[in-house]
Amino acid sequence: MPEIWLNYGITDVVLDIKAENLEQKIDSDGKIMDDFAINEKLNSIDLSKPMELVVLHNSKSILKIISLLFTLCEQKSKPFPKILAEKKILNLVKSGLPEGSAINEFDDVDISNTNLVFMGEMGFDGLFGYETIATRLIKKFGTESMLSAYAKRQGNFPTPGQYTESLTEAKKFVDNFEIQAIEIVSNSEGILDFTIGHPSQTLSATKILELNSIKDIGQHKTMIMSTGKDASNDTLGHSLSSLWNCSNAIKKDGLAILVAECKGWFRF
Repeated sequence: MPEIWLNYGITDVVLDIKAENLEQKIDSDGKIMDDFAINEKLNSIDLSKPMELVVLHNSKSILKIISLLFTLCEQKSKPFPKILAEKKILNLVKSGLPEGSAINEFDDVDISNTNLVFMGEMGFDGLFGYETIATRLIKKFGTESMLSAYAKRQGNFPTPGQYTESLTEAKKFVDNFEIQAIEIVSNSEGILDFTIGHPSQTLSATKILELNSIKDIGQHKTMIMSTGKDASNDTLGHSLSSLWNCSNAIKKDGLAILVAECKGWFRF
């Protein structure tokens, strides 16, 4: 009998569903990167330069890359990068960092610091088509540019998985800053790939996400949806993206059930 495990705080609650009531399970594809492959890519980073890693959200994939990066610095006798995060996720990120590492609050309204390396996990977005480091930065720092991006939308329906004019606006915005990014593509099993470079260049990772995560499954009367990973279920508003992503797969008058933990809702 199939089982759905729901997280409720520190407890897992199992929900049994009869097999005949499930038509198929739809998940992201792709080969998971092992530590060797991740380290090969991380070796391209110049560890002799000062680095301030800005964690844009809490996820297992981000913490894994930070852990391997710290190990690499230790092996090469290089200083550890500074870790920064917004106050609302600081304690969550801190709890998953390597032992002995420090983290500080990121409250800077100026992102012109060339030492900044932003870390984010890519997903889908109703306005931009894809949620990237560039779109996260334009939302946080680019008020005027964000108005322009919103004006470039095509209609009022979500457009996840499409390379939109709004995404081009986000690219134009980050082009104004000499910053770096680590853009991660992952699923519930682990890291599929990641790209290092300027946020306008790491947008190329959208192709990897598209290849492994966009599927035409036709239309169904009932669907149970889950974000499937920590990076996209921290709040209810963020989790709703999963609903927009699957909206075209629901028949008229069909039923969509969204399952999301939203453990980042609380603010301390």
